[in-house]
Formats: sequence, C-alpha cells, structure tokens
Amino acid sequence: MIEIFSLQGKKAFVSGASRGLGREMALTLAEAGADVALGARNIAGLNETAAQIKKMGREGLVCPMDIAKLDEIERAVDEAVKAFGRIDILINNSGIAGDTPVAEMTPEKWDRVMDVNLKGHVFCTQAVGRHMIANRYGKIINIASIIGMIAAVYNSPYAVAKAGLILFTKTLALEWVRYNIQVNALCPGYFLTDLNRDFFQTPAGQKVISKIPMRRLAEVKEIRGATLLLASDASSFMTGSVVVVDGGHTIG
Repeated sequence: MIEIFSLQGKKAFVSGASRGLGREMALTLAEAGADVALGARNIAGLNETAAQIKKMGREGLVCPMDIAKLDEIERAVDEAVKAFGRIDILINNSGIAGDTPVAEMTPEKWDRVMDVNLKGHVFCTQAVGRHMIANRYGKIINIASIIGMIAAVYNSPYAVAKAGLILFTKTLALEWVRYNIQVNALCPGYFLTDLNRDFFQTPAGQKVISKIPMRRLAEVKEIRGATLLLASDASSFMTGSVVVVDGGHTIG
C-alpha cells in the first residue's frame, strides 16, 4: 500500500456498521490498518463485522447504539475512547429511508428521519469531536447521498436530511479547520445491497438503473476507494468537499 493511504495505528468509529456500505467502509479502514469501533442497533450484524475485522488482525469493538438517542451516542463514544484511547476517524453512516409523500407526512415520520439521518450525526460528531479537538487531529466523513443533491419524489424528509448533512459538513469544516480536522461528505448513488436487491429487479427499479449513465448499480466494494481517500492523509488538503460516487447519475 502507498504510505499516504495507510491507516496503520489509527482508531476509527463507524456508525451504521452492521451491514451494507457501513460494514464495507469499516472493513476498508481495518484492512488499511485501523482498529474500528462499530456502532448500530443490530448487535448480531455488528458482531459479524467485528469478526471479519479481527480476522485481519485488527480490533473490532462492538458499541451498540441507536443514533437517534443522544445518551446512547455518548455512551458508545465513551466506550470507544476508553478502549482505544482516542478516535482519529469518524464515519457517520447510519440512516433510514423516508419514502412518504408530503401530503401523507406525519410529524412523527418526519422527525424520525431527521433524528436518524441528520440530528444523530450532528451530535455523534460533537461527541467524537471533543476528543479530536483535544488531539488536534481528525478525519470526519459524513455519508450523505445524491438525493441530497437532486430531487426525488416521495423522499422529502430523506432528501432534506441529506442536503442538511452536506451543508453541515461544509460549515463544520470551516469551524474545525483550525484544529487540523478535515470534514468531508461522501455522496453515494445507487449501490446494490441485500436491502434493495428485490426492488431493482422490478420495472421501477430497472427504470432507475436506466437513468445511470453507466447503466448499472454500484457494488458495495466500489465505496472503498473514496472511503480510504477521505480517511487517510491522502486527503490532507481536502475539507468541506463533497465526493460523489454515482456512476455519473448526477451529471447524466
């Protein structure tokens, strides 16, 4: 591995690490040399991720938490810092869908999506950021979405939350640049996962694929390059950036 991409000796915290892109990003960090604390509600999934990390000779620490509950965020972060001594890399990845038409939206549905997809990430960043500020070093990667950049019907709470996460990334980058903390957003397009596999076999799913210039979905392994870039010293002069991995969808 080129040295600038090495994460040897680094300590990371990844939310939403029990499956899908979150698991893939956690494994990417571990393969590059980092020990990784894993946060999510799905304890069985976290244990599977941790087991794969330990096979690489790295530490995979299970820190169960609900990103929508601020006390659980604080507890999980405290556990990670106690075990690792510090956190160098934070990936805010937890998320839920929000596919309700505005005319049928309830305050409860709106708040749930905002709590998980935006508010939780803000306060997870705050909890981890205290330690990064003290150490004068940090890499924060907020997993937004191309739906935070382009309109999609029936997804207003999800789109607003992801757009908010992008602007939060930029404002935080300005606030924390003086502490040697780089804050960037990663916006995936449509990736094939176990959760959406059936949908993309339907006519509606095929229509979505037809709008991607590459005419295919991404495989989860295709998030690895951008993840490693933003987590490593290869991105030492990047902050407030929005990195898009979407097969050309937003330009098509």
